[in-house]
Amino acid sequence: MKIEKEINEITGFKNLELLAKQVVEGFISGLHKSPFHGFSAEFAEHKIYNSGESTKHIDWKLFAKTDKLYTKRYEEETNLRCHLIVDNSSSMHYPKLKQFNINSLNKIGFSVLASAAIMNLMKRQRDAVGLSIYSEEYEFYSSEKGSERHHQMLLQKLQEALRSSKEKSTTETYQYLHLIAEKLKRRSLVFLFTDMLQSDVEAEKLFEALQHLKYNKHEVILFHTFDKKHEVDFDFTNRPKRFVDVETGEHINLYADNIKHQYGEAVQAYFQELQLRCAQYRIKYVGTDINESFNKILTTYLVERQKFG
Repeated sequence: MKIEKEINEITGFKNLELLAKQVVEGFISGLHKSPFHGFSAEFAEHKIYNSGESTKHIDWKLFAKTDKLYTKRYEEETNLRCHLIVDNSSSMHYPKLKQFNINSLNKIGFSVLASAAIMNLMKRQRDAVGLSIYSEEYEFYSSEKGSERHHQMLLQKLQEALRSSKEKSTTETYQYLHLIAEKLKRRSLVFLFTDMLQSDVEAEKLFEALQHLKYNKHEVILFHTFDKKHEVDFDFTNRPKRFVDVETGEHINLYADNIKHQYGEAVQAYFQELQLRCAQYRIKYVGTDINESFNKILTTYLVERQKFG
């Protein structure tokens, strides 16, 4: 039994924080003529250490370089408040993976790493970040803070989301968005990572919940995550396959080529409807193929951060 458990256990990322940092540093180095004035790669400002002060925030790396004691200065009032929301339902765990790296991601893996990368940018900007994770229940909520301890705790919760392998768990995203809208007491940038897989009735309720966030003066960015190759292009070998709904367990046997054209038309119509509704409610829509780079996500964050005022 122990061997079986070990084989089936999902290990997640080996080092989520390091990988997120690499994603961000690669992105920053690619910003040649950056339109993001004032963007700084420094985490905090420094001031000379005065005898008798707490040694808690001394920058020892800077001491090794300069032979002088400086402390990191943390602003009490942060520049911006952001709240990340991650859908952790069964469909987000498609395709099933045991280990994750930047070249091997499913929808939840992409969302977790993208969230960690945004958090890294926020940390550099001294912005406060909060996090919500939901599936068939409200798994985790934390309000916006900017401390290092808080940052590490959120990274741990994101990593746990990867390991929570979901079996036939449905979710009603709109319920949790209403709860989050009530919990967020101060105007924030809200980022939602979800694959938007729900019925027509639930889709209507979802947009009502997004409107609730907008009514409370939050700026909402929807990162619509999908696996383009399989979920949009329906790129499967034309052999008889069983397609299983991971949230309900329902299945259908068919040849992929027999429905590929009709399926593609239906998906494109759905995506266009989503974009139209988002524009109608002034919600930023970002179509997000999990096989692409994270540049679109990070650029969106910086653009929306500059617009937020």
